[in-house]
Amino acid sequence: MKIRTLEQLMALEQELCAARDRKPCVRVCGGTGCRARGSEDVLARFQTQLREVGWAEAVDLKFTGCHGLCERGPLVSLTSPEVFYQGVEADDVPAIVAETLVRGVVIERLLAHDPMTGQRVRREQELPFYRRQQRVVLRFNGVIDPTDIREYIALGGYRTLGVVLTRLTPEEVIEIIERSGLRGRGGAGFPTGKKWRLARAAPGARKYVICNGDEGDPGAFMDRSVLEGNPHSVIEGMIIGAYAVGATRGIIYVREEYPLAVRTLQIALAQAREYGFLGEAIFDSAFSFDLEIVRGAGAFVAGEETALIAAVEGRVSEPRQRPPYPVQRGVWGYPTVINNVETWANIPIILERGPEWFARLGTATSKGTKIFSLVGKVANTGLVEIPMGMTLRDLVEEIGGGALPPREIKAVQIGGPSGGCLPKALFDLPIDYESLTEAGAMMGSGGLIVMDDRTCMVDVARYFMDFLRDESCGKCLPCREGTHRMYELLTAMCEGRATDADLELLEELAQVVKETSLCGLGQTAPNPVLTTLRYFRSEYEAHIRQKRCPAGVCKALIRYVINAERCTGCVACVQPCPQQAISGQLKQPHLIDPERCIKCGICHEVCQFGAVEIV
Repeated sequence: MKIRTLEQLMALEQELCAARDRKPCVRVCGGTGCRARGSEDVLARFQTQLREVGWAEAVDLKFTGCHGLCERGPLVSLTSPEVFYQGVEADDVPAIVAETLVRGVVIERLLAHDPMTGQRVRREQELPFYRRQQRVVLRFNGVIDPTDIREYIALGGYRTLGVVLTRLTPEEVIEIIERSGLRGRGGAGFPTGKKWRLARAAPGARKYVICNGDEGDPGAFMDRSVLEGNPHSVIEGMIIGAYAVGATRGIIYVREEYPLAVRTLQIALAQAREYGFLGEAIFDSAFSFDLEIVRGAGAFVAGEETALIAAVEGRVSEPRQRPPYPVQRGVWGYPTVINNVETWANIPIILERGPEWFARLGTATSKGTKIFSLVGKVANTGLVEIPMGMTLRDLVEEIGGGALPPREIKAVQIGGPSGGCLPKALFDLPIDYESLTEAGAMMGSGGLIVMDDRTCMVDVARYFMDFLRDESCGKCLPCREGTHRMYELLTAMCEGRATDADLELLEELAQVVKETSLCGLGQTAPNPVLTTLRYFRSEYEAHIRQKRCPAGVCKALIRYVINAERCTGCVACVQPCPQQAISGQLKQPHLIDPERCIKCGICHEVCQFGAVEIV
């Protein structure tokens, strides 16, 4: 079915929208996190159970994208009665069908609980995790089936594209994006409208738009979840952007490690062509455009624009000197606009609701919302979308639920491996581009790792430097050699071999790498080192001068001992010890042989009396 006119699309939208509300709906989360916990089995059981009770045609069963609260998956939401279940297993499905769907009875044990009140709640929006969010890009995640374009159309999908192609000029579209204040969500925060205007003005017989889906940050899954849960928002945004800058071809560059996102995109692109949103004379206009998928090989540096272009062209993912910038000379030498997944997904709703609406969200210089993957030592891990300007404290402690008892939160790493580590003392900092940069961190693409008081900040810096030295393309000497040398210095500190001179060298080297590297990877690689030195210098000094790891993490600097006053002689630590390093009689205090102990920490984990101590 090809949509030729805006009127035809709106008629279809009304028809589909009316049909959506005729049946009770069961939505099973089909995001990668819930799939890993068995949501595919939950869906299959719903299909079987609904057939058995004769309700297969009476209930609208959907496999949606990520709902966000990954910590408690698999997640299931129902519309009639309106109820949200967490931790659902396949064996729970018969009860959900028989009790909740058929009789309207809520199953208390499957409800989520509000950690602030201790009460169980029936609806998603009643949980602090969802209550403090403002879901703009994620508004359809967890609501629609991403493999059915009609679901997207029923909620107004592609209507904005029709309005743009039939009623607005390219210049008017760019002006709207400029007025909205949208900045690129890939990390640098460059004004999107300005980038589009530069590309439109650039001379070229052909122009391209590219979606950067090369999400390589450890712990980050924002772009993946948008592509899996609502690919049509990205596609629609790219078509609008292509019209604005004068591009006729587009590329979606996705990591090979994202098979579900690729499969969902392939289905979405085929459906968009079937309905006439891609191809020749879209909406019977003079504008023609199509998209293709290019799979990345997993190089972290390919997230940098010029390195991504090299990968698309079939070359090694190495950055080049800029200028010329991609908007001047990009893919195969033609002007190219590169925006990330979240940026493109913002475009349709900005044009639908207006630039003023978007500009009212966020702060004076950081407009709109931002998606974060909230992971680490926090109660509620998952995918969140918040207005710019929210504090780190609100994000981590209210939405994230705070630390896992009995631990306390110590710091967050924000902005990915090239971001910065910020201490709890700075948690009242607003989340915006300027505030984070001033603190030594960066917005990045949206990865946020929470660390508790058992985290060694020297070891954290070493971990990220190990990642970055491995991911460096090696083209420029400061990044190639500097990241490796910083890793060596940090390793020496973690092993108790470093001196004060090494600490001075580390700080000096970090500044040199930051100021002289060719691309953004090398220029931001020292951030974990510089911020941990800035906010946690005492931990470095303890490693060097006292040969002690305050967090009890660095094996070379710690010992496991048993506190005789606390040890009950329960022998719970004896059997799991892989080195048989623990000895003692039943109901008598035990001892750890330091010569045999390999510091694996198992004894510390299994002791229920706090008798095994790290010194």
